[in-house]
Amino acid sequence: MAGSSGEAWDERVWRVVGSPLVAGAPDGPLAGETVAVKDLYDVAGFAIGAGNPAWLASSSPAAVSAPVVSALLAAGAAVRGISRTDEFAYSLAGTNAHYGTPPNPAAPGRVPGGSSSGSAAAVALGEASIGLGTDTGGSIRVPAAYQGLFGIRTTHDVVRRDGLLPLAPSFDAVGWLTRSPALLARVGEVLLPGSTTAADRRLVTVPSLITLADPDVAASIAGWQPDLGLRLPEAWPLDDLPVWREAFVTLQAWEAWQAHGGWLEGRLDTLGADVRGRFERARLVTASEASSARRVVAAARELIRDLVADRIVVLPAAPTVAPELGSRLTERLQAAREATLALTCLAGIGGLPAVTVPLTTASGLPCGLCLVAAPGRDKDLLDLVNQM
Repeated sequence: MAGSSGEAWDERVWRVVGSPLVAGAPDGPLAGETVAVKDLYDVAGFAIGAGNPAWLASSSPAAVSAPVVSALLAAGAAVRGISRTDEFAYSLAGTNAHYGTPPNPAAPGRVPGGSSSGSAAAVALGEASIGLGTDTGGSIRVPAAYQGLFGIRTTHDVVRRDGLLPLAPSFDAVGWLTRSPALLARVGEVLLPGSTTAADRRLVTVPSLITLADPDVAASIAGWQPDLGLRLPEAWPLDDLPVWREAFVTLQAWEAWQAHGGWLEGRLDTLGADVRGRFERARLVTASEASSARRVVAAARELIRDLVADRIVVLPAAPTVAPELGSRLTERLQAAREATLALTCLAGIGGLPAVTVPLTTASGLPCGLCLVAAPGRDKDLLDLVNQM
């Protein structure tokens, strides 16, 4: 497809593109940078599509841009275009039944990861320098790991979510992806409040979390040797991790149906099969089940924050490399999703910042290491990664 300038662009990656689509301020700390805005954020003059043609057709153009988009524009960055997302951000794979699967240039023939799939692919392809996305259950961390990018899921509620179509407000967080740690940190200087203070930067590993990854990913993380002095591994009481994961899934489903069930009732057939299946299950979650899950999540949040304390925890950003496209894809993606959520739910439940650092397996495939810290240490993590 061709954009307004006649330039060809990939409809799997972009919903709409301009040269630029929206110009930024003439100068500022992000002057010269371009942004792929995930199709969940308000961009003035454009409707939100949420990865679903029926939703797009029923939506009206936004009168004003979301605050996070406005902040990037005010800092000099230009909006290159609006990028694809898995439907309603309710997936980690990066596939879309309506628009196709964005390419993964770092691992051709494999899924790109989602739900910030278009934003990640645009950055990996060099078509934008910043990919604005969201992370509820790993939607920044997974595509960053699969495509060899740096990415941050910010502390829950530290960056305003006005003008953002929700999935599960208890867990939704703003995030972004870049090809370099320096730019990741520069965006943080614009979007994150205040300044960081020198805090404890002891790195800890939890073997029971590392072993949740496939052997090739676990070996890459074990071989990571930053000039920071990796502390000896420590044991965490994680026998209840499967219970936490299930509570996360249940509460996420409940909130997703509360957010979109009114519109989806009678329109479930507009969804691709995988996302439709999740919303069909979400529709059946009772208020009592949601309440029980909320109590489990609240208790788990307190324990996770106590365990992280003032340290920085090293764990896999995703337990596998990007699954290959091909036969039995739906079945394989569901297995990958279940394994992934066991790791990604920790930052989601804790409301914690998480920065993905790209690594490579012995066979040359991209994977990701994740650094997780206490709430509000976003800039500290970004500074740390930028010094590596």
